[in-house]
Amino acid sequence: MNWNDCEMFCHVVEHGGFSAAANFLSHPKSSISSAVQRLEQELDTRLLERTTRSVRVTEAGEILFRRTAPLFAGLHEACAEALGSGREVTGMLRIASPYEFGAHHLAPVACELMLRYPKLQVQIDVENRPINPLTEPYDIVFAMLESQLPASSVVIRRMFSLQRDLFAAPSLVRDRGRLQRPDELRHWPLITSSADAGWSFVDSDGVDHQVAIASPRVISANADIRMQAAMRGLGITRITASFCADAVASGALARVRFAGYTCEPLRVYALLPGKKLQPEKVRHFLDALAGHARQTREDMGWQFHHDKGAARI
Repeated sequence: MNWNDCEMFCHVVEHGGFSAAANFLSHPKSSISSAVQRLEQELDTRLLERTTRSVRVTEAGEILFRRTAPLFAGLHEACAEALGSGREVTGMLRIASPYEFGAHHLAPVACELMLRYPKLQVQIDVENRPINPLTEPYDIVFAMLESQLPASSVVIRRMFSLQRDLFAAPSLVRDRGRLQRPDELRHWPLITSSADAGWSFVDSDGVDHQVAIASPRVISANADIRMQAAMRGLGITRITASFCADAVASGALARVRFAGYTCEPLRVYALLPGKKLQPEKVRHFLDALAGHARQTREDMGWQFHHDKGAARI
């Protein structure tokens, strides 16, 4: 097996497509596509299903990615540690992030690194507006898929794909009754983010269904405010599953799911200012965050497999 081709394939999966992988690696998109095609021919199996709009991982591709991506990550980490063993992680690391992601995913990683490296300082600014790291003084800018991404001169690295669901107070679900399709949400009171133009759902055939947002009851960019409003029975909201896991576990919120439909996940990208070598503080933070992402996927997968708090509507 050509391991370079295999690593190219892992980058396509990790970054969500050929263009994003090409941008991250500074390689032509055509060379990455050729690498994946060679790998598929060598293995005699389809790893990616390609359409004009998206790339979807097949079952065989998911198995290969899950087993090999950690090996490549470990190899690069070992090499980086060997090269940087004499370098100190120090200075101010400036990060911009939306609140929902920063509070639950960046904060624990930042605290862990500062305990490990006493000379490291971290500044995390909560920003919901689009930020270009080429023009503002941040080492890392985290952006959601809905945000407008900057020019291609910015390095874009996909870090998280967070499960999102609809949540509401159990009493509201009981009072409102059963729903069959996402478009019936227009009859419900909605609690939305100020960035929400619509909510997207994918059916079992992979077809997207958009629900337009009209006259929401509560609007806030702050996920905690939306969650509190939902717990008070003011409407149904869309939030990442990890953010309100405790509220679901306590019974204050119920997950609301349509049979045969899933919410579009929240994809989080790290935007880096240019293709130069990453400072030690940036590299260590992104490596630690990638480890946190893997652990989160494992934890949330177990939790929601055993979750009793879903309201199947």
